[in-house]
Amino acid sequence: MMSAAGTDADNDRRNVSDAVGVVVLGACAVWPLLSAAGRDGRPEGVLLAVLAVAAGYAAGRMSGALWPVAAPCVGALAGLALAAATPEVAAGPQFTTPLGHAGAVAALLILATGGVCCAAWATSVPALRFGLRALAAGIAVTGAATGSAMGCAASAAVLLCSLAAGRLRRRGPVVAGLALAATVVTGTVWAVAANVLPGGLTTALSDHLTERRVQLWRDALHLARHNSALGVGPGRFGELSGTASEVLLPDGKPHSAPLQQAAEQGLLGVLLLAAAFCWILYALWRSARSTPVVLTAGAALTALAAVAAVGDALSFTTVSAGAGLLAGLATARPWVAGVPQS
Repeated sequence: MMSAAGTDADNDRRNVSDAVGVVVLGACAVWPLLSAAGRDGRPEGVLLAVLAVAAGYAAGRMSGALWPVAAPCVGALAGLALAAATPEVAAGPQFTTPLGHAGAVAALLILATGGVCCAAWATSVPALRFGLRALAAGIAVTGAATGSAMGCAASAAVLLCSLAAGRLRRRGPVVAGLALAATVVTGTVWAVAANVLPGGLTTALSDHLTERRVQLWRDALHLARHNSALGVGPGRFGELSGTASEVLLPDGKPHSAPLQQAAEQGLLGVLLLAAAFCWILYALWRSARSTPVVLTAGAALTALAAVAAVGDALSFTTVSAGAGLLAGLATARPWVAGVPQS
């Protein structure tokens, strides 16, 4: 049991991270309304995503406190079922390279793997821990079976990071490394859109990502440069992008979360998206949960951020809610016999 001083310090850490989260999510909800004002914008999708993250985070905090092993397992199985069903129910154009049928498939597989691995670290039963890790490996195989190469690779990477997390004692440097990794991926996407990489590298990436996706990114960056303050308004990229209008069944997305924020909500929209990710990492860093659980969740959410930077993952409410749920589970403080545990 924790001492009174330790309990007070833990409560202070949680209060600070919760307060930061309220401010960040509140700003993420208010800014789209301001950006949409007078521009015929449609902020409903952004507001729904913010609500999904908040609701998922709250649900994760509550369920993770009561059922630290069962709750992430149930969430992971739900995510796996949705990932398996998405290829059959997804409407609109399917960007099959490199994210399988949709960014949502890869994202759900990543979140499912993260949830299972967190549950494995939360249990003290060796046989159950082994079984959960075997399930995580099976989720990666499911990615290959559903045609999501990125989902398969990212899920395997999350599993490997989770195994390595058991040997780490200091979480701060690793959390900083996760933030750096997400920054590098986002910067690379921005560089491809701006066409500032060396010619050979740009060509290689464009061939892998498909020319249509790269052109969507460039349209988004063009709109962002001419509307850096407020953006063109939430939900208006599809109307103003020439590339998006050329698709037979357009979905109106640039297939990159940071570039979509830049185009539709301006520079402040990008900063708010970055602030939301940094808040989650901060909450994990300050979490009272064990370091392996925290770093496993951090690795999964960073992988999700990378997928969102090159795909449409955050356009799906289930993914936003799942991200909030995993963050909440990893920052919850389990209760045993009515007593909060560290």
